[in-house]
Order: sequence, then C-alpha cells, then structure tokens
Amino acid sequence: MLTERDRTASPGPGTYAALTGAYTIDPAHTTIGFSVRHAMISNIRGRFDRFEGHLLLDGFDPTRSTAYVSVQTYSIDTGIQERDAHLRGPEFFDSATFPLMAFRSTGIVQRGDDEFRLTGSLRIKDVELPLDIDLVFGGAADDVDGQRRVGFEGTAILRRSDWGLTWNTTLEAGGVLVGDKVTLVLDISAVRIDQDAAA
Repeated sequence: MLTERDRTASPGPGTYAALTGAYTIDPAHTTIGFSVRHAMISNIRGRFDRFEGHLLLDGFDPTRSTAYVSVQTYSIDTGIQERDAHLRGPEFFDSATFPLMAFRSTGIVQRGDDEFRLTGSLRIKDVELPLDIDLVFGGAADDVDGQRRVGFEGTAILRRSDWGLTWNTTLEAGGVLVGDKVTLVLDISAVRIDQDAAA
C-alpha cells in the first residue's frame, strides 16, 4: 500500500513519462474485492485471494497502456465457507470447469489529472463481454526493497446475469436473495519489472 506521503508525489498531467515500463501486480498488496446486495437490505462483501496480472504503462501516451488480470475463481472468500462453496459450484462460477476469469484491456481514456477509464473485456466461464473500469492513479514510489511501485484504485459495476450467473431465490416478502448488480472494488499495487522479463 502507498502511504499518504507517497501520494503527494503523484505526477500531474504530462508528467507520467518516468512510469513507462512493464509492471507485475503484487498479490500481497493488492485487493480484488466486490459487493452485492443481499436479501434486499444489506451488502455482502468478498474478495478473490489468488490472481496475477501485468501492466504495460506508456507514460508518454497513457492511452497506449495495457492491462491484463486473471483470477482463480476458486479463491473467492466472503467469510462464510458454506456460501463460498456454493459460489464455487456449478450454480455460480463452476470453478472445477472454469477455474479462471480474466480481464484484458482494449483501450484507456484520461478523464482528469489522475483519473482514467479503462475499457476492456471480462471473461467469466464461457462468456466474454465488455467492461469499463474507472481508475484513479494513487502514486508512484520506491519501496523498502528499492522496487519501483505504482498504485491504482478502481471501481466497476456489472450485472452478473449478463455473464450467465443467474442463480437466485425469491423471498417470501418479495424481491430476491441476491442482487444482480455487482460492484467491483480494486486496490492495485504493481512492481516494475525488467522489460526483457516482460517479453
């Protein structure tokens, strides 16, 4: 995680050139989380614990930057084992058949000083559909090991039914047990790697 001191070093428009390079996402300092409405009255929050990804940042022209992330669906964790087992099963992710879901960027637009919209495609099971992610650049700093890091915070909203995740139960009082709208919340820390290693 970047500290508040690190964030003050965030570059403004036109000063991203030093960030150009290949980065790998650090799972130990990254969170891929989500929330979804439960029983029409509250939100259930969870995360995926096993994933990998890489960023190719072009600081001279940020619109040429790319991102790829793959997530092991079996690593879902909502804090309740029985619920997690259901989510891994055939009525949701069917992790035994489709162990990975993946996002691949197709474009990026700068929307403010440190704000971007990342467009791309998200594949869940055998369905691949467009997904937009709103990103805020958190900053860049060298960590205690001398590694160059960059940080981003991201949010995206999707409807799980679009990807075929349609399981639900009707409540006696009306409505359904699980909401269709899912909010993704990303807190990403990525480490600069050698360009040759990225190839």
